Amino acid sequence: MNKPFRFAVVLSGCGRADGSEIYETVSALYAVAKSKNEYQCFAPDILQTKTIDLYHREETAEKRNVLVEAARLARGNILDLKQFKPQDYDAIIFPGGMGAVTNWCNYASKGLACEINPEIKRAIKDSYDNRLVICAMCIAPTLLALVLGDKHIRFTLGADSVNTKELETLGAIHKETSATGVCVDEKNRICTTPAYMLATNITEIFDGAEKMVASALNLLENS
Repeated sequence: MNKPFRFAVVLSGCGRADGSEIYETVSALYAVAKSKNEYQCFAPDILQTKTIDLYHREETAEKRNVLVEAARLARGNILDLKQFKPQDYDAIIFPGGMGAVTNWCNYASKGLACEINPEIKRAIKDSYDNRLVICAMCIAPTLLALVLGDKHIRFTLGADSVNTKELETLGAIHKETSATGVCVDEKNRICTTPAYMLATNITEIFDGAEKMVASALNLLENS
């Protein structure tokens, strides 16, 4: 029996407006497990930039920790991102949600002038340098363009937009896809899918996640 591939899954909290999008995270974990492979969740041990009351759709004064909140999604089975060692994994997944551009970095407020959390940047760079397959969903591919744009990576956020044009100035190349489509960059070993950048229901999220993981496995099996 072939040894299962190991996926690291990096989270930015819990909840679409201020952390990791829940359906995207669950669909990614499900796709890995369904394919008989393994995953380990990680998150940086930092405070959220903001906390959103999703019922009233407004910001609150509450302070929350990204790692503690992400533990909700991981059912407590999660590690501080400082413990991530690329040599222990074959692939890495970054689900979307606004936490990607508010907690991992401040792209949402500062655009290309943003600062990126050092552990997130290290995880992306070390994964790339160690030839892990890198997967990202929804808005999370923005981080790949910010960190790896000079490698001329191909990525998707779904449809072309002002943001994609801006990210292309870094050297990254945006490809339009459907809601459940996957942009596969074979050279750089990157698989991205739009998820809720385009999706309108949960079935599209799961379809896109399964296609993304299947594309990652294809790269791993043929490398």
